[in-house]
Amino acid sequence: MGDRAQQVGLFRYSLVREASDGSLSGRERGRLVRALAGREHVGPDGRPVRVSRNTLDRWIRAYRTGGFAALVPSPRRAVAQTPAGLLELACSLRAEQPARTAAQIARVIVEAEGWAPTPRTLQRHLARAGLAWKGAGPVRAYGRFEAERPNELWTGDALHGPRVGGRKAILFCFLDDHSRLFCGYRWGLAEDVLRAEAALRSGLAARGVPDALYVDNGSPFISSQLLRACATLGIRLIHSRPGRPQGRGKIERAFRTVREQFLVELAGGEIDDLSRLNALFQAWVESVYHRRVHSQTGQAPLERFLAAGVPALPTEAELYDAFLWSEARTVTATATVSLHGNEYEIEAELAGSCVELIFDPFDLQEVEVRFQGRPVGKAVPMRIERHVHPRARPEPGPERPRPTGIDYLALIQARRAAELQRRIDYRELPKPGDSDDETDIHDKKEND
Repeated sequence: MGDRAQQVGLFRYSLVREASDGSLSGRERGRLVRALAGREHVGPDGRPVRVSRNTLDRWIRAYRTGGFAALVPSPRRAVAQTPAGLLELACSLRAEQPARTAAQIARVIVEAEGWAPTPRTLQRHLARAGLAWKGAGPVRAYGRFEAERPNELWTGDALHGPRVGGRKAILFCFLDDHSRLFCGYRWGLAEDVLRAEAALRSGLAARGVPDALYVDNGSPFISSQLLRACATLGIRLIHSRPGRPQGRGKIERAFRTVREQFLVELAGGEIDDLSRLNALFQAWVESVYHRRVHSQTGQAPLERFLAAGVPALPTEAELYDAFLWSEARTVTATATVSLHGNEYEIEAELAGSCVELIFDPFDLQEVEVRFQGRPVGKAVPMRIERHVHPRARPEPGPERPRPTGIDYLALIQARRAAELQRRIDYRELPKPGDSDDETDIHDKKEND
C-alpha cells in the first residue's frame, strides 16, 4: 500500500509540477490547468483518467503548502476478505495441473468447498505466487499464410555471408510478406541489435511502418531496445516459438535467392570493404530482385508493393525518438541514478521510484528522464566515465596485417650504442683543406 500511495503521489506531482511554479501569472496558470483538465492522462494503474480543474487546483494548493508529502494519500488499512486456506488450495490445484485456468480452478473449489473467489482474484494471487498460467498447449504459427496488403506483416532474419576484411559479414533483412519486397536490409560485421536496428530503420524510412514484425528468438531480435522501437512506432513485435519455424518459409526462400544469384557472383572476387558489399547488394536488390516477376505472386515485388499507392513514411524525428535506447533505474535516496559507470542527478521528488532513462547509445552525456511514460526533465551529469553505451560498438575494422618484426627505433639505438663503444682517434681525421688529389701531387713532386 505504501508503494501504491507513492505512485499516486508521483502521478499527482507530474501533473501539477509546472502549474505550481511561483513565477507563473494567474492567467498563465489558469491556461495550463485548463489544458491539463481537458485531456486524458495515464493513471498510476496504467488506465486513462481525467482530472477536473477543481481537483488540480486542490493538488496545487496542497503541494505549495506541504510539498510532495501533501500529494501522497494516507494509507488505508484493507482487511483480507478471501480466506487464506482457499488461496492455498488454489495454488495447490495450479501446481498439480499447470494447464488449469483460473476459471477452472474456481469451479473445482466451488465443487469442493461450496464457494470460491472470483477467477480474477485467483488469477492475481496465482501470479503473485509465481504460478501464472502458461497455456494448455502449443499454438500454431502462421503456416500457409500470406498478408492481404503491403506493410501488414514484415518478417526479419539474419543471413551469414562472405568474409569481408577477414570477418564474416551478416545480412539483416526485413521482407514484406505480401509482396516479397526487401523493405530494409544491411550487411554488417556483427550480429547484434545495433546492426538489426540499422536495417530496420532504413526500411521504415523508405517503405513505411508495418503493422507487425515477425522475427525469431535470436539475441538481436529479443532485445528490449528493439521492443521499445516497435512500441514507439505502434508495431506489434511477434516472436516465433522455438522449434516451430512456421511462417518463416518466405524469407528463407528469399535468402536462397540471395545465395544463388548474388553471393555466387562474389565467390571469384574479394570484398575488403563493407560499404562496397552494401552498395553491390543494394544495386542487385533494386535493379534485379525487385523488378523480376516472383514465381508465387506473379508480380514483381516492387510492382506488387506499390499497387495500392506509396505508403506514408514516418518523419525523421519519429524515427530518431523510436530508436533511442532506454533503461529502467531506481532513483536513490539522494536523487541520483547510475548508468554504466556514469552518475546523474534528477529531481528530488522522484527519489525511491523507478524511472526510465532515454538516451542515444552513442551519446551518454544527454539523458532524458521519464516517469510513467511522461517526460520529467533531463538528468544532470555528475560523473561521466563512459560516453558510449557498451553495446553500441561500431563496425569492426579489418584484421591487422601480420607484423614484420622490424623495430626501427631499436635498430637506431643499437647503431648509436655501437658508435659510442668505438674509440675515435682524432689524429686520423682529415684536416680541413686536405684532399686525396693534393696528397698525390705532393708525393709526385718529391719523387721528381
